[in-house]
Amino acid sequence: MKKILLVSALLLSTFLFSQSEYASVSQLPDYEILKKKMKLEDVVTQADTAPEFPGGMENFKRQFAEKMDIIDVKSKSIDTKVYFIVEKTGYVRSVTATGSDKKHSDAAEAAVRRLFVKWKPAIVNGEPVRYLYTFPLTLKKH
Repeated sequence: MKKILLVSALLLSTFLFSQSEYASVSQLPDYEILKKKMKLEDVVTQADTAPEFPGGMENFKRQFAEKMDIIDVKSKSIDTKVYFIVEKTGYVRSVTATGSDKKHSDAAEAAVRRLFVKWKPAIVNGEPVRYLYTFPLTLKKH
């Protein structure tokens, strides 16, 4: 039943996934929220080499969709941003989601937490760095 709902949601909706980079953490639209929930010291939003999910972003999108709980969305559109830190070790920490629909934000946050996968860390000047990844997730019903 869950898979039927997922397929239905995908047919009725458009998901947009992308990484947005900001010159500094303080320029993020949700900075005030993030600084209360995350340790942002030494975090970068731009790197010589961005962090990489094993198998690439298409694999990340697929696995994220598989881990995302199906929720009843009443609004015609949702604009959620999921923020997480890819540590120097490649592990994801400090997942926080913001958006107008709390249930959707919570489900998106949980989906990222369920991906127990080691990323290739971001690199600056040949060294791994803590990288704040921004993952916008937009759902538009047609």
